[in-house]
Amino acid sequence: MNKTINPQKNLVIFGIPLLIVGLMVFISKTTMFQMNPDALAMGITFDLLLTVPFVYFLLIRKTNIPKTTIVPFLILGTVICSMILPLENQNYLNLFKTWILPMVELSVLAYVIYNVRKTIKSYKQKKEISFDFFTTLKSTCYEILPKNVVIPLVTEIAVFYYGFIYWKKRELKTNEYSYHKDSGTVALMVAIIFIIAIETVALHAFLAKWSNVAAWILTFLSIYSGIQIFGFLKSILKRPISIENGKLFLRYGIMNESIIDVKNIDSVEISSKDVELNEETRKLSFLGALESHNTIIHLKEENTLFGLYGIKRSYKNLVLHVDDKVEFKNQIDNHLQQWQ
Repeated sequence: MNKTINPQKNLVIFGIPLLIVGLMVFISKTTMFQMNPDALAMGITFDLLLTVPFVYFLLIRKTNIPKTTIVPFLILGTVICSMILPLENQNYLNLFKTWILPMVELSVLAYVIYNVRKTIKSYKQKKEISFDFFTTLKSTCYEILPKNVVIPLVTEIAVFYYGFIYWKKRELKTNEYSYHKDSGTVALMVAIIFIIAIETVALHAFLAKWSNVAAWILTFLSIYSGIQIFGFLKSILKRPISIENGKLFLRYGIMNESIIDVKNIDSVEISSKDVELNEETRKLSFLGALESHNTIIHLKEENTLFGLYGIKRSYKNLVLHVDDKVEFKNQIDNHLQQWQ
C-alpha cells in the first residue's frame, strides 16, 4: 500500500535529486571541467539524465507520488544539460533527445490512454453513473500525473477529442438538459471561427510582404485558436447539464462547470431579467453578457465554479440558459421536495 509523506520526507525526496543537479551545474563551471571537458561532459550527462531520475524513483517508489513525475526530472535534466554543456560536448545529450525522450513521451501518453480506457470500462459497468469523458480524463490524470500539469494537458486532449474524434450524436436522457439550441452560442462561435479564418488569410498576405516568419507564426496561432474554439463548440453539444444521485452537474462544454448538491439549492427562478454579475452572482457561460439567460439558481451556501485551466470562482447565485427551462425547474423542485 502506498504511504503518505510528511513535509520532511518531501524535502528529502525532492532535495536529494536537486542537490545532484546543483552539483553537476557547479562542476560544469569549474576549471577541472575546462581541462577535461569530454569525460566530464559524459559524466554530467549521464548523471542528469539517468542518475537523478533513478534516485528520484527510488525515493518515491513506496509513496503515493505518481511514478510519472519522473518525466519532469528527465525534461529538467535535458534542459540543464543543454544550458551548461558546450555544443561540442552534447553528443550523448543529442542521442537522448533523438531516441530516448520521444519514447518516454509516447510511453507516458500510452499509459494515460490505457488508464482512461480502463476507467471508461469501469464507468460503463456502473449503470447508475453517467459517463463523461472530460470528468473521467481529469480524474484519471490526477491519479497518474503531476497535479500542476493535469489541467493544461487535459484541456488540450479534450479540445482534440471533442473537436475531431467525438462525432456521434449525443442523445439526451430524461435527467439531462441541453443549453445551446436557443441561446445563440453556436452561431456566435461559428461566426468567430469564420472571422478568424478570413482575417488569417488577409493578415498572412499582408505580413508576408514584411516577414515570412512573422506571417507563418501568426497563421499558426490563428489556426490553433480556431481549433480551440471548434473544440469548445463541440464540447457544448456533448456535455449536457444533468441531475444525478442528488447532485446537479452544471456544464458549459469544457469551459465552465460546477457541481451543486441539490440540498444546497434555495430556489430556481425562471427569468431573463438583467442581472449584475459580481462575486456573488456568476454566469455559467464564459461568454458573459454576450449570451442570454433564462434561469437563475439561488443557493443557500456558496459554491465553486471551475473555469478553463482550473480557474476557480465562488458564487451563491448562478445565471444560465437551459433549453427546456420549465422541465428543468420542475425536476429540481421535485428533488427539493424529497429533502423537505
